[in-house]
Amino acid sequence: MEGSQRLGAIIILATMFEMVVFLWAISRRSYLAVALPVTLVLGSLNALAFWIGWTMFTATEEEEEELETTLEDVPQT
Repeated sequence: MEGSQRLGAIIILATMFEMVVFLWAISRRSYLAVALPVTLVLGSLNALAFWIGWTMFTATEEEEEELETTLEDVPQT
């Protein structure tokens, strides 16, 4: 099993576990069953946005020039 396959399996198992815990908490009418996933989603979206912003902020002009020359070499249709 390759690394990406192993990571995929871990993600699948984690989501299945999270769904079971979520459904169990909903059945007990727990407020945390809604609050925790919403908090995690918002935190994940903020982390993703920060990472994208950081990547754009720290990109060097050399990388941009290399990308522009690569795009110029691609034939237009």
